[in-house]
Amino acid sequence: MRRFVCGLCSIILLAACGGNSKFAVYTEDLTAKELLQGVWIDDETEMPLMRIDGDSIYYADPQNAPVSFKVIHDTIYIYGNETIAYKIDKQTEYSFWFHSLADDIVKMHKSENAEDSLAFTNREVEVIPTTLEVIKKDSIVTYNGTRYRGYVYVNPSKMKVIRTSYSENGYSVDNVYYDNVIHICVYEGRKMLYGQDITKKAFVDVFPEEYLNQTILSDMNFMGVDSKGYHYQANLRIPESSVSNLVNITISFNNELNIKKAE
Repeated sequence: MRRFVCGLCSIILLAACGGNSKFAVYTEDLTAKELLQGVWIDDETEMPLMRIDGDSIYYADPQNAPVSFKVIHDTIYIYGNETIAYKIDKQTEYSFWFHSLADDIVKMHKSENAEDSLAFTNREVEVIPTTLEVIKKDSIVTYNGTRYRGYVYVNPSKMKVIRTSYSENGYSVDNVYYDNVIHICVYEGRKMLYGQDITKKAFVDVFPEEYLNQTILSDMNFMGVDSKGYHYQANLRIPESSVSNLVNITISFNNELNIKKAE
């Protein structure tokens, strides 16, 4: 059995074999980290890619969130929304090459032009809005001769969603988006039968946490009323992708919520 325990400056590998325990300590390479301090330029495009300051990597794209890192042996570990390890192919004072997940070698050289640091002057991450204004939807259905009206309000929020994506060269970057809060309500005539805010927390028993953390609650539709209650269908979507899941929500006449992934 092997267990990896990450400490501040080291990773300890515990290997048990034949009843005897052996410890091998892999210490963070602080010399390699020191060599990485500064602004790094892509060899092919001659454009600034990243600035390394202390334990953090800042990207030139303001939509990419900064990440922390460590260099251990011949590998750089990036600790963002996901932990990614890249094998280092070459490192000198002015050159840094690493093997990307796309099986390409990303080649960079350290900038000697002070103006290149201007690409990193804004330390605030540019959050990408998914909904610019409140969206209101109104539906009318009739059940057993009674008219029901369902309202949906898709409200922008300041709740952040971090999604990991990959550059053309195959290294990971984290983009930050704002999630939505969706208010749903049902009226019988002027009488409100149900009204509640829905967030992604409602779906924790339906989807893995890793998926929910990268999705936004993008839409909600009132589907109708029957003997089981009021029916809605929510859309959970990974921003800037075609990946999404529909979720059926049934609210009983006793105001009990039942959530099920749409088939």
